[in-house]
Amino acid sequence: MSVYKDKSTGKWYSMVYYFDSKGKRKQKCKRGFTTKKDAVLWENDFELQQNASMDMKMSDFIDIYLETMKPRLKQSTYEMKLHVIRAHIIPYFGGKAVNAITTRDVIAWQNELISHQSENGGSYSKSYLKTIHNQLSCIFNFAVNNYDLQSNPARKVGNMGSEDEVKINFWTKEEYEKFSYQAMNDPLSYYAFEVLYWTGIREGELLALTPSDFDYDNQTLSITKTYHRIHGQDVITKPKTKKSVRTISLPEFLIEEVKEYLSLQYHIDPNDRLFPVSKDYLLLKMKKYSKLAGVKTIRIHDLRHSHISLLINMGFTPLAIAERVGHEAIEITYRYSHLFPSVQKEMVSKLQEQKRTI
Repeated sequence: MSVYKDKSTGKWYSMVYYFDSKGKRKQKCKRGFTTKKDAVLWENDFELQQNASMDMKMSDFIDIYLETMKPRLKQSTYEMKLHVIRAHIIPYFGGKAVNAITTRDVIAWQNELISHQSENGGSYSKSYLKTIHNQLSCIFNFAVNNYDLQSNPARKVGNMGSEDEVKINFWTKEEYEKFSYQAMNDPLSYYAFEVLYWTGIREGELLALTPSDFDYDNQTLSITKTYHRIHGQDVITKPKTKKSVRTISLPEFLIEEVKEYLSLQYHIDPNDRLFPVSKDYLLLKMKKYSKLAGVKTIRIHDLRHSHISLLINMGFTPLAIAERVGHEAIEITYRYSHLFPSVQKEMVSKLQEQKRTI
């Protein structure tokens, strides 16, 4: 046992030795324990962690899981994963041994989350419940695949949530024009919303744009990055998916508007952010000009839906639309199927013709 009492503070500490992933012997000291028993318990937990024993506490195993996953994830994805784990998994399972967590424990945890009520009476959405459960299942899968845990109790129980019903909210072109008219005296907001509506790019993609992303000669826009605000810092990362990296053709009027916006800037380098504001800033502006225009309130992301609905009404195929907005064609077909009435009518007409030939 390597547990000692610090005479200067009266606290206990543990001094342990271990081998890192490269086989190098290292020393670790943990101080500040109120009792000798606490120091011994920590030492025992540390030994279990080093031996990768599934007898270790879930909170200790989560440290291993996060350390492994962090280099493999975008920072924004990692932060979201970390939030879910800290808020919903560690408080319930953190003190339990990984191999002692049963399906009954998972069911009780699910029931607690399903019945959760916030101070204002709200509850977690089905999609968020599914996200929380999936994260727990990912941790157990990691243990099964890499640390010989016999089974994943979260998978046995099954998910507690589901995807919320797909609800597409958007502006018609007439509604957007009323909105943009109200924003004309606010250049940054006006041009930012113009780019969003007429390209269908994501909000994060917009806020990561730089002048160098535009090719005036070929009238194109390259989407290669996205913007996040993490811990008070502006962070630029790769886009959401591989499909999101794309080149978008732009109408001539939008190219001219971008040039006009740049001409209003006193100084902007090719790699400076074109719209150096936050998502909250754009949301406030959107609410303001929506109210002035007398149009329904929608989210900023709904401008993407508005662009897609415009393209559908113009007769473009799901494949062509998907390539423009960085989706899979099947996703466009599924999410926006109700916006393809002309296609449905054409199908019915051709089926009628087939009947006549029989």
